[in-house]
Amino acid sequence: MSSLNGVVDTGAEHIRRWLGVLRDDLLTARVDPMPPSMWLRWLPHGVVWIVAVVLTIVGAVQLNDQGGLDLGYSMLLGVGQGCAAVLALRRPVPALWLSLGATLAVAALTRRMLMAGQIDGFAWPWTAWAVVAHLLVLLLVALRVPTRVSVEALFLTGLFTYALQGLWGAWNYAPTGQVTVALSAVVVVLGIALRGRREARAELEQQTTLTAEERARRTLLEERSRIARELHDVVAHHMSVISIQAQVAPHLVRNPPDELRENLAGIRQNAVEALTELRRVLDVLRSEHPAPGERAHAPQPTLGRLEALVENTRAAGLTVTTEVTGARRPLPPGVELSAYRIVQEALSNVLRHAPGATAHVTLAYGPRALRVEVVNTAPTREAPPSAGAGHGLLGMRERAVMLGGTLTAGPWSGRGYRVAARLPVSAPSATDPLPQDGAA
Repeated sequence: MSSLNGVVDTGAEHIRRWLGVLRDDLLTARVDPMPPSMWLRWLPHGVVWIVAVVLTIVGAVQLNDQGGLDLGYSMLLGVGQGCAAVLALRRPVPALWLSLGATLAVAALTRRMLMAGQIDGFAWPWTAWAVVAHLLVLLLVALRVPTRVSVEALFLTGLFTYALQGLWGAWNYAPTGQVTVALSAVVVVLGIALRGRREARAELEQQTTLTAEERARRTLLEERSRIARELHDVVAHHMSVISIQAQVAPHLVRNPPDELRENLAGIRQNAVEALTELRRVLDVLRSEHPAPGERAHAPQPTLGRLEALVENTRAAGLTVTTEVTGARRPLPPGVELSAYRIVQEALSNVLRHAPGATAHVTLAYGPRALRVEVVNTAPTREAPPSAGAGHGLLGMRERAVMLGGTLTAGPWSGRGYRVAARLPVSAPSATDPLPQDGAA
């Protein structure tokens, strides 16, 4: 007995679920507008409107002349069936119910005339114009709703037709139920096929777009890997050789002077730092999804390391002085990095192009901006030829513009040179963290 009760409960649960699915599919007023055609744009919508107007007029005339109904009833029923076709452009499921409701009203009124013998041989329960209108509604439903709902709409049409013609019935009429159900099945299958074709085409276009994006991404990664390989094989090799030679050189000279040892130590230190920066760049190039902070072992420099940069430049033979004005405070990581790089590049330019000059670095903290200024005096001797490509100023200007700031560079005080940048920053906050040597 308990097993039988379990089977009954399981069956009841399946029935409840099935009825719930039917309720969700067919008792809804969900908006599902018909999209414009790819090539014809809004032409199908115009065709549906024209057909709806024609069906309204033809249906009203047929009901008035052949169905024996008053002109007012005939126009009302014709408008109902035509409105169902138009409504199917935006709300397909409610349009299905409107079409069935209008057909039911026509069948009820004309059945009374048939039973009274006032008309004979009238198409019943579906008139010719009602069949065309309902087929149009079913086609628009099948084009936009899932296949399950289309099949349910077809089943509902068949059940409705059987209830009218098979169970209710009438006298002296031309039956149209079998033809209507057969044509409805053909239209629903056609609509499902067209909808499946449209979805397959959209999925194919999406896959094509994804494939093109993947191909472009792969090409970019391959190019970045090639650049990283070239940098590793050429630049890193030469920098390593420079570092080793600078370390070995003091041992090749008997009693080398302290100045030579310090210069060679500075050369080796610069080479090691350059290799560290190069490894960080290589990590970024080789990384498929580089993200801020994911390289904890290679932090980006900030203004907290500015003194180390100045000391390194002094060790290379350049006299540098610094000045900081305003209340020093933590700045956004991008501003910190850009300011550091601008000072670094400006001092490197002084070393290359102004031998014997002195440089002065100024950082001015303002409420809305950080001002960076690097000026140098006139060189005391002729600068050696430089093999650089002249991208230093361009890089500094790009960093400033990227942050919404400005950068000017030009002659200053005779033969000197001045680089001045203004980097916008947000207003200081009491909750801002102190600047760290974390990745920016």
